[in-house]
Amino acid sequence: MATLPRPDRIETIARLNDRARQGLDPRARIVVTRNCLAAFCDLDTVGVVLVQAELLAAFRRCAFAADSPERDFAAITFRDRKVWMKIDYFDETLEFGSDDSADASVTTRVITILLPEDY
Repeated sequence: MATLPRPDRIETIARLNDRARQGLDPRARIVVTRNCLAAFCDLDTVGVVLVQAELLAAFRRCAFAADSPERDFAAITFRDRKVWMKIDYFDETLEFGSDDSADASVTTRVITILLPEDY
């Protein structure tokens, strides 16, 4: 397997991460921590669905810091609270890390939305 030159590899990973964030990667998984949801709504109400949708929308249009060229980490303020989004790379079975995060055919992206204290 040939590896991409570093700048091309970073841009490929960033593009794949953008696709996952935008909901265009059918293999990607999205997780919002219970603690994060509980900070914004009662977990026993339909508000959970609304908060999840609002968080996803916010992270779909967020800006990334220069120190996140792969666009795999972002921090936003949501309803006056700091919220993080990070993307991890797993194999197809979600058992191990991906062998190559620039290869969509062997990588399942897991997007986690969390509060800083969840980390």
